[in-house]
Amino acid sequence: MHEARVLVVDDSAAMRALFCDVLEQSKNVRVVGTAASAAEARDQIAQCMPNVLTLDVEMPGMSGIEFLEEIMSTNPMPVVMLSGLTQSGTETSLKAFELGAVECFPKPLKATPEQFAKTVGKLGKIVIAAANSNVRDKPRNRGPRPEGEAQAGYAPNGKIAAFSTSMGGVDALTEVLGHYPKNCPPTVIILQTEPMLAEMFIARADKNCACSVKAAVDGAELVAGTVHIAFDPGKHVIVEPGKPGKLRLAERDPVEGFRPSATLLFGTLARGGMPTIGAVLTGMGEDGAKGLKLLQAVGCRTLAQDRSTATVPQAPAAAVEAGAVDAELKLEAIAADVLANCGAPA
Repeated sequence: MHEARVLVVDDSAAMRALFCDVLEQSKNVRVVGTAASAAEARDQIAQCMPNVLTLDVEMPGMSGIEFLEEIMSTNPMPVVMLSGLTQSGTETSLKAFELGAVECFPKPLKATPEQFAKTVGKLGKIVIAAANSNVRDKPRNRGPRPEGEAQAGYAPNGKIAAFSTSMGGVDALTEVLGHYPKNCPPTVIILQTEPMLAEMFIARADKNCACSVKAAVDGAELVAGTVHIAFDPGKHVIVEPGKPGKLRLAERDPVEGFRPSATLLFGTLARGGMPTIGAVLTGMGEDGAKGLKLLQAVGCRTLAQDRSTATVPQAPAAAVEAGAVDAELKLEAIAADVLANCGAPA
């Protein structure tokens, strides 16, 4: 794992000092420079050679989102966007993901000093993961696909699709769900991200995708045509066996530091004998690896996003190294594999 050499870009001197202090306390993180504007950042990138930027959304002159677009078109590198927890800030975060940001980190502007310190304490782990991410300058398809490509006559066979993802997950799920047909397999997804961002992503996906995309709620039935996304950091999501199976939200302790836990979700599907295809996509940490192994042990097909192309390869790598993966696929092949194993065109 490479050391994170961070350039902090923020127009507020106080915020620069605060984020620098937090980052310099993190292991394997070194702040190599700061900048108050895009113009200063260009010079600092050339002089300091950072391998990751933290970039404020709102800056004088060229905005952070405009500078992000410039970076990704001329000199792609890992960028963690910093924005306020507001509706406009969340909309900007989704735009940042489209442009290639590795992560969007919320500035807790109205938090107490203690809450602020706890929140920004996560930033060290994020920038390390960003510095070791796979940033690719590639075309990004964000629109709904033609009905023909979405397989209008698709017939699901009753199998459940289950995914887990965190850092880089908004981008990955946009790609995967863009291939889903209207009558898609019943699907449940754990997305580790900020709740407000998840809610806005779900609303956009539900509008743009052929299938229905909903926030996971207690008692929801797993039926064809609907994707359920769980993101509430206060609740796990598990599956209650049945025909159809039902989602249950549980207020249990975190499992190995995660809530909702992909390992717990995959484990309930395995123990319930529910025919499932499970997949771990881009993300931090090792959540999902042990659960995927449980699915594999009962004969379910298990997938991981290809480590060389996953935005953040930590989670897929953990699943592969645990011997829990039947196939390691590039992102664009995962939806095809899931659809082929969970049904067929009519």
